[in-house]
Amino acid sequence: MSAATTATAPAAEASTPRQSWGALLVLLAGIFITTLDFFIVNVAIPATQEDLHATPAAIQWVVAGFGLAVAAGLITAGRLGDIYGRRRVFAIGLGLFTLASAGCGLAGNAEMLITARVLQGAAAALLMPQVLGIINVLYVGGQRVKAFTAYGLAMGFAGVFGQLIGGALIQADLFGLDWRSIYWINVPVGLVALALTPRLVPESRGEGSTRLDLVGTALITLGLVAVVLPLVQGREQGWPLWTWLSLGVAPLLLGAFTLYQRRLGGAPLVDPVLFRERPFSVGITMALVYGLVNAAFFLILALYLQLGHGMSALDSGLLFIALGVGYFLSSAISGQIAAKLGRQVLAVGALVQGLGHVVLVETLSATHATLALIPGLALTGFGMGLVMGPMAATVLAGIKAGHAGSAAGLLSTVQQVGGALGVALVGIVFYDTLGDAPTADTFGDAFVNGLWLLTAFCAAVAALVQLLPGRQAKDATEPTESTEANGSDAVGGSDGPAVKVDALV
Repeated sequence: MSAATTATAPAAEASTPRQSWGALLVLLAGIFITTLDFFIVNVAIPATQEDLHATPAAIQWVVAGFGLAVAAGLITAGRLGDIYGRRRVFAIGLGLFTLASAGCGLAGNAEMLITARVLQGAAAALLMPQVLGIINVLYVGGQRVKAFTAYGLAMGFAGVFGQLIGGALIQADLFGLDWRSIYWINVPVGLVALALTPRLVPESRGEGSTRLDLVGTALITLGLVAVVLPLVQGREQGWPLWTWLSLGVAPLLLGAFTLYQRRLGGAPLVDPVLFRERPFSVGITMALVYGLVNAAFFLILALYLQLGHGMSALDSGLLFIALGVGYFLSSAISGQIAAKLGRQVLAVGALVQGLGHVVLVETLSATHATLALIPGLALTGFGMGLVMGPMAATVLAGIKAGHAGSAAGLLSTVQQVGGALGVALVGIVFYDTLGDAPTADTFGDAFVNGLWLLTAFCAAVAALVQLLPGRQAKDATEPTESTEANGSDAVGGSDGPAVKVDALV
């Protein structure tokens, strides 16, 4: 392979079809292991706590440290990809994530594990927005539909099957690793993907300034930490004063960030021009609200099955297969449905997911047999699959190539913040219902009350979809005449700035 050449051309022309789909496999490997790591850790908490003699507070930080680092770093990471090259930042993030995973597997005490988990989260933050950014400049028309469907499928599988994979790894106890195997599994996958990245993934970056907005970086990082930290720690600590002070300071920091970005000009971390487009501003709000749903659902379902019914991690993970089957079926056809329904595929998916929650509620009112939950879980997974793939394509439709990284970083950020907020809100309802002396019945009641709140969130997503401009949303899921004629994608459009591509030759 000769030295890379730099050209100004549509990103889709930078690679042969074979290279572009090879690139997608590498990108999906990265997003799969980082998403999996967010969910898989929960199943290993009891074994980890016993082996490391960790306190409950330390175990909370094993979970919270990862999510906090991800949420705080995503927007900055997206901008870094625009400036220094998305493939380069993706590779750095993937390499650091692989290294940090090995650190988790080698941790000899809770402090070492927490440190490695925070590094994992920071590395995941570097990696995640580059995946969306590269997809958004590499694929056009029907290819984009398939690419975003595959992206949603990879994320969904990682979330849906995280508990099953973790339970199976711990049960197998490979090489006597016990809970450490959930971290070591990332290492071979990461190394292979890292080796293939320079060969298969074309480089791309945004045009314009090469300067990073350091003041904006500090303001947005502190603002997001001020939001997420009390949400992930507050309930466990009984909502002490510092959590309310932190939540009170957060709007001031985020407001200062917004004002600074408007006045900055040149190279803001998040260009305010993004929010002048209604599809993006409404889409980001919709993504935030939908983010409230899934992490909270997985949490209360796992708690209900393991603590309410006494199921093992592996047995409860097996029940998640029903959710995964529904998700797989709808993900496989979501592209075709989106091509016909446009934006409304998101509304249909959210309503189907909400209907799945209602079916679970009705099932629990009739019986507490866990196998009876399978139809409701399958329906919930089916709705989930209709939303997750088209969501990114819809929100990022119309974004110019130069802003692809920062827009993708912002999308990933609001999803992470939405997940933390959903866990906090649904957790309050769940644990308040559970009470101080939980029984199997109160676990059922707590699960039901949490499901009702999640159903309301799904309905809100369906309502927000109606605010999206119909044509723009549909452009996100199908090629237009102009796109096919000009060879340009919906990211930049024929009149947008061309993206700089380092082609593989």
